[in-house]
Amino acid sequence: MNTPHAPSVFGAVHLGYIVIETDRFTDWRRFGTDAIGMHHDDLDTGLMRFRLDDQECRFLLQRGPAEDVVATGWHIDDHATFERIEARIRVHGVPVTEGTPDEAALRGVERLLRFPGPKGITQEIYTSPVKSAEPLRMLASGFVTGDSGMGHIAVTSARPAQIRGYFNTVFDARLTDYIDETISGVKLKIRFLRVNERHHSIAIAAVRGLPIDPVRTRIQHLNIQAATLDDVARSYQRVHELGFDMALSVGQHTNDKELSYYARTPSGFEWEVGWNPVVIDETTWQPTTHRGISIWGHTPVGQTIVDKLDQFRLGARSLAHPEKTVPALSGPGIPDD
Repeated sequence: MNTPHAPSVFGAVHLGYIVIETDRFTDWRRFGTDAIGMHHDDLDTGLMRFRLDDQECRFLLQRGPAEDVVATGWHIDDHATFERIEARIRVHGVPVTEGTPDEAALRGVERLLRFPGPKGITQEIYTSPVKSAEPLRMLASGFVTGDSGMGHIAVTSARPAQIRGYFNTVFDARLTDYIDETISGVKLKIRFLRVNERHHSIAIAAVRGLPIDPVRTRIQHLNIQAATLDDVARSYQRVHELGFDMALSVGQHTNDKELSYYARTPSGFEWEVGWNPVVIDETTWQPTTHRGISIWGHTPVGQTIVDKLDQFRLGARSLAHPEKTVPALSGPGIPDD
């Protein structure tokens, strides 16, 4: 873990881009462009990007069999902080490699470093995003990025304390709050971690009392924040009209108060489009536990008993495949409440 006297990097870290590996390019193009409403760029037959703002790349899709998120890119405010994070990783004996110029160009950054992350998701850091002069062509009026980053990711884990320890060690992540929820008789505890003013950039859900991971993909969902409520409503309608599966209907969360819905992506994980979450005031915020994920709404759409049985089978299968962690960066573990 970091020493008490080491300068904190909290507030200088922002979720910047996400790399997805998929063979379903046609479906992803329709999903990202025509349903969610993002700007789309084809690079070649095996590469595609989506934009949310003037940064050249917010989502990089590359051809491959994973059907999953394979890397997350974190925008670091300045070179001094970048070097501080790099030093933290190296001092723990974890390998750090520099991305090639071609890899950096695909991600719309000038330079990047990568290192192992929990659940096999590669973590990448960069300081200088490349801005595009090309006007945005998208159905949405805009998305909220900036100091809050581009959204958040959520994972399920049988080892939540290790993931929390990892992001505390690397990015000085702070615990925002917990949610206790029971879904189909399964008790979940969800931890929400922030690295800047956004309520959370990482959410970690664990099954209470059972060391299982009930989700096939490395992430359970990712989130982007729409600029207006109208953008949420219109994209929700487009998802339905284009025939994509809806995972959860429109609702409002108990902890960050974000109004959102969850669609199922062509790769199987979920995609949350939200609006107007709370912004954290560091001078007053205190972690609390909320009962249930939603004040209203967020009801499952089209879920059958077969779907529920499949989830239990996946959970049982996870017992035979140990979850990937990075012990050297996970610290001694953080006690759970």
